[in-house]
Amino acid sequence: MEWYRSVLDAEPLGIRTLEGEAFERLTGVFGARARAASLRIGSETIELFEFITPRGRPIPHDSHGNDRWFQHIAIIVRDMDEAYARLKAHNVAHASPQPQRLPDWNTNAGGIEAFYFRDPDGHYLEILEFPSGKGEQRWQSNDRLFLGIDHTAIVVDDTEASLAFYRDLLGLRVAGTSENHGPEQERLNAVFPARLRITTLRAPTGPGIELLEYLTPRSGRPMPADTQPTDVWHWHVAINVDNVEPLFVACRKAGGRPVSPGPQPVSANGERAGSGLMARDPDGHALLFLTGQ
Repeated sequence: MEWYRSVLDAEPLGIRTLEGEAFERLTGVFGARARAASLRIGSETIELFEFITPRGRPIPHDSHGNDRWFQHIAIIVRDMDEAYARLKAHNVAHASPQPQRLPDWNTNAGGIEAFYFRDPDGHYLEILEFPSGKGEQRWQSNDRLFLGIDHTAIVVDDTEASLAFYRDLLGLRVAGTSENHGPEQERLNAVFPARLRITTLRAPTGPGIELLEYLTPRSGRPMPADTQPTDVWHWHVAINVDNVEPLFVACRKAGGRPVSPGPQPVSANGERAGSGLMARDPDGHALLFLTGQ
C-alpha cells in the first residue's frame, strides 16, 4: 500500500479481512483467509490481496511480456517526462528500457507514449500518455499527475476465441483495434520480434479490457493449469452484472471455466450485499462477476 501511495499517488481506502466458507467457495481455496487493501487512482479502484493462509507462489522470475499469465493495468499520466522521473526517483524496476513513443504510421496508436515497469511483487504496470485527440477526454486533465486507470491488458492465444467470451457472452463492445510492431513496440514489451494484434473491449462504464495476441513470437507460455488465486501472478477483473447464475454454465460454453462451484453470497460491512462468481476465460485469466455492488 505504501509503495502505491508514495510512487503512484494512490489513495488508500481501507483494509478488510476476507474469510469463511463463502469466501473459500468463491475463490476455490480451502481454508482461505486474506486481507484486501483498496486504493483509488483517479476514479478507479484496485485491490491488493494478501493471502494469509494458504500462501501462494511468487511470479516466475523468468516471466516475459508474451506469457499468457501476463496482465497489467494502464495508468494514464498528465506528463510522461514528469511521471517517469517520479518512477526513477523511487528506483522502480524497469520492464521497458525507457518510455516509448509509438510511431505515427500506426493510425490508432501513433503518438501515444508508454512505459512498462513492475511493482515490488513483480506485477507489470504501465504508464501511458495520450496525445491530444486520442483516448477519452478526461485523460486530457491537468489536475494531477496520475489521472486514473484506462484499461487492463491480458495476453491471449487467439483473439477470436477471446471475443467469443468477452464480446459474445459478456456483451463488451469492441472499442478499437490495431496491429503494433516495430522497434518501439519491441522495447516497450521487451519481446523480440514483437508483432501484436490488439483489441480493446469496453463496458458502458469502467476500465476496458485489452486483448494482446502475439502474432510473433509464438513462444509465450500458457497460464499454469494449477494457478490459484493465492499465487502472486493471479489477477482478477471485477465485473458488475445483473445476474451471476447464468454465467456458471455459459462461461464453459464460451471456452472458459468456473472457479466457484456456484454463485456465492458477498458481504459488505458484515451484511450480505449481493452474489459473486469467479471464473476463468479461455486463457485462464480470472474474472469476478458481482451483483449488488
